Amino acid sequence: MTVITKSKIWLSSPHMSGREQMYVDEAFNTNWIAPLGPNVTAFEQCLESYLSANVYVAALASGTAAIHLGLQVLGVTRGDDVICQSFTFAASANPITYLGANPVFIDSEPDTWNMDPELLERAIRSRIAKGKKPKAIVAVHLYGMPYKADEIRTIADSYEIPVLEDSAEALGSLYMGKRCGTLGDLAILSFNGNKIITTSGGGALVCNDEAQREQAVHLATQARDQAPHYQHTSIGYNYRLSNVLAGIGRGQMEVLEERVHARRANYSYYKDQLSEFAEIEFLPEPEGVFANRWLTTILTPSYALREQIRLALERENIDSRPLWKPMHLQPVFKDQTSFINGCSEDLFNRGLCLPSGSNLTREELYSITKVIKSVL
Repeated sequence: MTVITKSKIWLSSPHMSGREQMYVDEAFNTNWIAPLGPNVTAFEQCLESYLSANVYVAALASGTAAIHLGLQVLGVTRGDDVICQSFTFAASANPITYLGANPVFIDSEPDTWNMDPELLERAIRSRIAKGKKPKAIVAVHLYGMPYKADEIRTIADSYEIPVLEDSAEALGSLYMGKRCGTLGDLAILSFNGNKIITTSGGGALVCNDEAQREQAVHLATQARDQAPHYQHTSIGYNYRLSNVLAGIGRGQMEVLEERVHARRANYSYYKDQLSEFAEIEFLPEPEGVFANRWLTTILTPSYALREQIRLALERENIDSRPLWKPMHLQPVFKDQTSFINGCSEDLFNRGLCLPSGSNLTREELYSITKVIKSVL
């Protein structure tokens, strides 16, 4: 049995700046240990300022909660069809089922690995022909690479279907000069421990008007009515972000641009070190796109080689993982309607995510590429 003694190199670990402690201490010193308070308000304002658009942000307990509330704000109810990118994490799709709605999965295109606009339109026409016009579209910026927002927006607008932009992995990315998180009718962000900035656990719903935000906050605070007693005329949730965790977010926002720079530097290092090998392929940025490179990904010619590399890294206590398994291949969604071209399944079989944390050292990057080169 092999005994691993080397310190683990994680795929994407939290990276504190040291500035977070001041805001967390402030919450403790003022006894704001609650899912509301000055840090929550200030964190929301930081996000609104950073996104630099006329948006209104509600800080929530998770990105999943944000998708759930976003769909509800868009009017999704039981029995509705909601179009969702297949090549994504399950949290993009699960909230559709929370509302009793039906996810309709759309495969990817090879330029960005995100939702294929042609398949999207085919799916919309097909569902309309069956008397089931989709109620919303969930489009994802995978691994921080923006989806084809102009094309998807054009299609969505032509059929009058709103877009919920899943920007969980894309804070800091740009599409045609616009920040991801401002491209949809609503958008969501995630601050999970592995994201580009973190609040430990947390997320946000980005709204285009104040009424949407107020509705989301109302639902996120158990839908309590204005009354001196506890009164509820609709079902709500306990989805608001803690004031303590929002303090972490305030400190993280101060170093967001540094984190984006570090992630992109990781990508550049891997590309520089591995591009000489014909077996390794990287995803380039299309024209007009700036990706935060949340995770650096590679494609190999085969499943066998991908597994060789993954297992070699694992033996050296280096974390890596295959690309997302598409939703249409997940057992829980096997009976859902899907529009498939084979792209995402091929990417899943051949692709690997490499360690990409903004706190990776040059020595760790060297160790990772050394292992990959030894396999090749």
